[in-house]
Amino acid sequence: MKPRIVVVGSVNLDLVVRVERLPEPGETVGGATFARVPGGKGANQAVACARLGADVTMIAAVGRDALAEEALAGLREAGVELPLHESDEPTGVALIQVDQAGETTIAVAPGANGTLGAVELPPHDAVLCQLEVPDEAVLSAWEECTGMFCLNAAPARPIAVDADLTVVNRHELEALVRRDGLVALTLGAEGAVLLEDGEEIARATPPAVRAVDGTAAGDAFTACLLVSLLEGQNGEEALRRACAAGALAASHFGAQPSLPTAAEVDAILAH
Repeated sequence: MKPRIVVVGSVNLDLVVRVERLPEPGETVGGATFARVPGGKGANQAVACARLGADVTMIAAVGRDALAEEALAGLREAGVELPLHESDEPTGVALIQVDQAGETTIAVAPGANGTLGAVELPPHDAVLCQLEVPDEAVLSAWEECTGMFCLNAAPARPIAVDADLTVVNRHELEALVRRDGLVALTLGAEGAVLLEDGEEIARATPPAVRAVDGTAAGDAFTACLLVSLLEGQNGEEALRRACAAGALAASHFGAQPSLPTAAEVDAILAH
């Protein structure tokens, strides 16, 4: 039976500029190319969970503007259920620069995402949240959750929820109010470590890939780790699969277009 996941989070339209190198402060770099890609950490993770085989509902807020349908296109294509909140604020936008090595700079104008408040959850096995929406939405989702609660604590800020699974990088770990339960610490090209109540229980490194765009690598990692655990994988195998999913996402351009299927994760791990 497919795991049922409710994602409470952000929907953005990513405006992506690909440059040879990221500019220094005050510098202009020419010769760039431009693309518009559906994004937002919440939407990315919802699409990733769906591609990995879960039944997914996404609770989010978008504006009553021309950007909304463009931002939602990837979610609709992935078959995600969308009980949306409409806002008078504009649909969220992320301005992203990507260099030839796949490094990024990102600035986000949250718009409608900042209006998401208390939520009502459909039946679920897990709830997945990030921190691109207000605390009220995250706290409400945590309080209403009857299954596993997973928090990708990004962007970093303290929030008083007791998650069953928390995903952070080194910087985000410092902002955590609680570090008990399962904590997955991502280490970039070095892979990731899985901690249980502060003790390391698993470590994994990603397969070698050519980095193209790291925008959604963390979203692919988070989604794959959660789906793998819900499917009954042990911590070590779930972490290994999550690292592979993150590497696959980093090896393709764009946020949602880069997110792998379960078959693609299986294939790269079989090499």
